[in-house]
Amino acid sequence: MKTLMLGNEAVARGLYEAGCRFVSSYPGTPSTEITEAAARYPEIYAEWAPNEKVAMEAAFGASLAGSRSFCGMKHVGLNVAADPLFTMSYTGVNAGLVIGVADDAGMHSSQNEQDSRHYAKAAKLPMLEPSDSAEALAFTKLAYELSEQFDTPVLLKMCTRVSHSQSVVEPGERQTPPEKPYEKNGAKYIMMPGNAKRRHPVVEQRTRDLIAFAESTLINVWDNGSNHELGIITSSTSYQYVKEACGDTYPVLKLGMIWPLPTDAIVNFAAAVKQVVVIEELDGFIEEHCRNLGVRVTGKALFPCIDELSQNLVADKLALPVPAGTKLDEAIPARPPVMCAGCPHRGLFYTLARRKLTVMGDIGCYTLGAVPPLAAIDYTLCMGASVSGLHGFVKSSDPEAARHTVAVIGDSTFMHSGVTGLINVAYNESNSTVIILDNSITGMTGHQQNPTTGYNLKGDPCTKIDLESLCRAVGIRRVRVVDPYDLRQCDKAVAEELAADEPSVIISRRPCALLKYVRHKAPLTVDPDKCKSCKKCMQIGCPAISMTTGKAEIDATLCTGCGVCEQLCKFDALHGPKED
Repeated sequence: MKTLMLGNEAVARGLYEAGCRFVSSYPGTPSTEITEAAARYPEIYAEWAPNEKVAMEAAFGASLAGSRSFCGMKHVGLNVAADPLFTMSYTGVNAGLVIGVADDAGMHSSQNEQDSRHYAKAAKLPMLEPSDSAEALAFTKLAYELSEQFDTPVLLKMCTRVSHSQSVVEPGERQTPPEKPYEKNGAKYIMMPGNAKRRHPVVEQRTRDLIAFAESTLINVWDNGSNHELGIITSSTSYQYVKEACGDTYPVLKLGMIWPLPTDAIVNFAAAVKQVVVIEELDGFIEEHCRNLGVRVTGKALFPCIDELSQNLVADKLALPVPAGTKLDEAIPARPPVMCAGCPHRGLFYTLARRKLTVMGDIGCYTLGAVPPLAAIDYTLCMGASVSGLHGFVKSSDPEAARHTVAVIGDSTFMHSGVTGLINVAYNESNSTVIILDNSITGMTGHQQNPTTGYNLKGDPCTKIDLESLCRAVGIRRVRVVDPYDLRQCDKAVAEELAADEPSVIISRRPCALLKYVRHKAPLTVDPDKCKSCKKCMQIGCPAISMTTGKAEIDATLCTGCGVCEQLCKFDALHGPKED
């Protein structure tokens, strides 16, 4: 029966139908729902790993044992997993291994735009790129066939629009292939130099075989149009924009296998039209390949390598009319993201901003501490970089500057890659103060469990990493816990740890305000007679507080009764319900 599915749900369905038995991932928008959906199938073991490198290595181990496996991540996560990725290209697989990577053109929830197709080329691995949910399901199943046929991991590239849009799919039945027994084969799997040298020619021959496959595969589709003055080569969501803008006017070569790319198919397509335009998001990846083949094309001279494309942009660049129904002429008011009302990070960030500290930030919803009015973060680079960067900053600064610098990092991000930075702090003895913002969940990607929460992906109780014990175990003697709703306690802790002559960790602990089990206090109210319009309460940037009438007002539908604003008011104008 046909049904609507998100692209990510369709990938998970493909994992199920292909007989995948093992999934290990790290949550990262826009890839997260693949693993969450896969976990709903009892036949698939699914887990959250501490980071993408661990996830990929675990998936490789499952493949080695004879089970079809999968690991998923967003584009920057593939950077973390690049170490095993490149060597797995040499070892090949036992059972099929598929690696899902979701790019985020437009940076809806990312710190950079990155084109993951370059990884396929650099690692010499095949990559498939679906353009809708039906292809996401079908390409996932095909990826396992290719993985086992060509003895290789296979990359499945998604993007925000394909991952998070719905289209029609027709689910099928699960086909479970027989498990492949593990057999010792040191020459294939032990990547010491002598063995690796013998495996490299195997990789090169595999690439030649995959190019031959790319010439005839049905996922590289030639749509014949009526007007051969122009031909379009495209892939992924760009194909959808082309079809919306152009219909069946021009011939289109849609590439479902994005690496390795075919040779003859592209040359023959170009010979059938007078002019070739390549339409692709981000880098000129296909365009470069065409030029290397001697095919004259136009690509990035027309279409930007920045941000997402759209059907309107495609129509405009091809000098086609934009239908009135698809025009977006009205200016849409900006809606910058803010930390939620009752967010436990707000009080801590207020403390850091008030003290005018240099704050090394990290990746998570707490990155919003960088925006006004708090503006409490100085830099954000990548997962775990706050702790490592703090160490380098402190070691390279004068003592006074060092005593005015801290790092902030979330509990999940700390487990991902912050703990190694803390080991470096302890081992190389920098007088650094690291603040772990423990909100008891992985907040930014939608409330996934992590090793510090005590629950696994399926919500079952499991081992809970004790942050205090872990910090002490790596050599940090000064470890303390504070409640971020208590401003005085936060300020005291920050002052004392910055004054200490050794490394320290402050754990700011209170669960995310959006967790279903968190019980909030009654909303605060404002006494307008006592409010002096000083706007002190506005300095924390809480969306529940406004001053539309010249006096502070609290939206009772948003306020969680956290009491942070109450501690700021010198006139006792903000208060909760009086106790009987």
